[in-house]
Amino acid sequence: MTETLGTILERRFQRRSLLGGLAKTLPVAAFATSLRGEDANRDAIRDFRLQFSSVTANSRDAVTLAAGYKHAVLLKWGDPLLANAPAFDSANQSAAKQEQQFGYNCDWMDFFPLPSHDSNTARHGLLVVNHEYTNPELMFKNYAGYNSQTREQTEIELAAHGLTVVEIMRDASGNWRYIPSSSYNRRISSLSTAMSFTGPAAGSSWLKTAQDFEGTFVTGSLNNCAGGKTPWGTALSGEENFHQYFSNAGALPDGPLKSLHARYGLPAANGDYPWARHIDRFDIAKHPNEPNRYGWVVEFDPYDPTSRPRKRTALGRFRHEGVAVQVARNGRIAGYMGDDERFQFIYKYVSNGTYNAFNRAANDKLLDEGVLYAAKLNDNGSGEWLPLIYGQGPLTSANGFTNQADVLVNARGAAALLGATQMDRPEDIEANPINGKIYVALTNNTLRTDRQLDKANPRAVNRYGHILEFTEDEADHTSTKFTWEVFLLCGDGKNSAHGAFFAGFDPSQAAAIANPDNLTFDNKGNLWISTDGQPGTLRINDGIYAVATEGPERGNVKQLLSLVAGAEAASLVLNPDNTALFVSVQHPGEGGRWTDNSADSISTFPDNAQPVRPAVIVVSKSAGNPVIGS
Repeated sequence: MTETLGTILERRFQRRSLLGGLAKTLPVAAFATSLRGEDANRDAIRDFRLQFSSVTANSRDAVTLAAGYKHAVLLKWGDPLLANAPAFDSANQSAAKQEQQFGYNCDWMDFFPLPSHDSNTARHGLLVVNHEYTNPELMFKNYAGYNSQTREQTEIELAAHGLTVVEIMRDASGNWRYIPSSSYNRRISSLSTAMSFTGPAAGSSWLKTAQDFEGTFVTGSLNNCAGGKTPWGTALSGEENFHQYFSNAGALPDGPLKSLHARYGLPAANGDYPWARHIDRFDIAKHPNEPNRYGWVVEFDPYDPTSRPRKRTALGRFRHEGVAVQVARNGRIAGYMGDDERFQFIYKYVSNGTYNAFNRAANDKLLDEGVLYAAKLNDNGSGEWLPLIYGQGPLTSANGFTNQADVLVNARGAAALLGATQMDRPEDIEANPINGKIYVALTNNTLRTDRQLDKANPRAVNRYGHILEFTEDEADHTSTKFTWEVFLLCGDGKNSAHGAFFAGFDPSQAAAIANPDNLTFDNKGNLWISTDGQPGTLRINDGIYAVATEGPERGNVKQLLSLVAGAEAASLVLNPDNTALFVSVQHPGEGGRWTDNSADSISTFPDNAQPVRPAVIVVSKSAGNPVIGS
């Protein structure tokens, strides 16, 4: 007999109550009413509270904010960045112009204070922004479609991918602006920026192509989604859905390479983009190893615009979301990552070496020499990190692994052989700066059936997604053991059919939320969530939410912001004093087209005109107080 969600939750709670010593490591019981902090200091509890009332969710083509907040557009697609860069002209685009301008579909961002990474400046810094993908039907007026795309349009799209580094500051009147022609400003382009490979897979036969017989460098980065920052002040950008740009994997002969491409979703025929028609490296039949050069984490120094980005192969190859880097008590570095596809895995990387806070250059090899792990989540609330090391367990030649490079290039295959837990699209993963716990956003998985349920993925046809809370054993980020809880089962708490669970808080009293994507924390330990997919699930625009992780309102989800029609709230980050919240407005107007007929568009953001332009907005309190509240 198929179990109901309620039965699963009830048994999960009963099992947790019998775990004895395990409970000592956990602040709350899974799916039980959360502790309300009766013994905590009242002032400390009051400090945690999010002091705003939720905005009314809607489907309007307008940024809607909770009372007492304001927003402004900081950057938008095509804004000139470099010295002598041309102003944006939608009717006269070119790849050369785009490489000097703000890219398309901004996603992950982070704030790097000036003058240096170890300063705490809140009003002046560098904003690093990923540009994940392009919508040609919104970029080019009267776009004729896949089969008619020109080489020029292909090169413009490639130039619009990648990353931006831009200097920003808050002026005396409290308004944020970017600094055109700053010496820090930089575009990292998927069309032309050279990158190096480092770590165990560098020089591997898997990475050798006609462009590079040595397997040590590559042109550009693709589908940069989430990311992270290191304690030594470098940026980390994850390559996610790189597969969609390639075509013709089916033309390869049967064998290990064709099987590898199939595991990573490389198209047998036409990809989602027609780039292979114009640029040979995207044609797998002509360049079989080219896709293996993508799906990595890229590290670069935003403070040095001449630095060469490096793909750190020790962190594994998959459809990367963020990298949440933490310094463990013993000084080693841990980085938490997700593979954003249904039934894929959660990973952690632990360095061999230790972080040097006094010598920035001494940290250069920390992301090259270490161990990659995949997570196994047991039904009793315990978990273990399984090492992906060549020669250990099934990772041997009998299963196609002949060295560590093989393991890292096919990290998915290695994790599957080890028995890691298949998750519901692991997206961003972040660490709480107050309690040290790890929070994992799982966006959705409508393909999961009743037979595939487990306690960490407890909902079949999971349309709404959920968020997990990990506690490493002894609060040690290098531990190979952890415990886990379901923090949120997303949905509308007023609709019992959704089965929403909000850390024990009454879900009917909280804001409805679905499809958690990127995460961040304020300096009080509240979790902030951006969403991706609510128009198709809750029938409302995507937005920005916040929820307390401790205290009497743990689990009380509040909505700060509702975005414009067709847009995803792709990412969010706060400045150091939490007085500014930067939000990526990705693919506004998606679902429409830019044509001579205005009825074909569904948004006019941000200029009340066509074309729509992906943008970064900055949200603040009207009185200039921290975004958390007064």
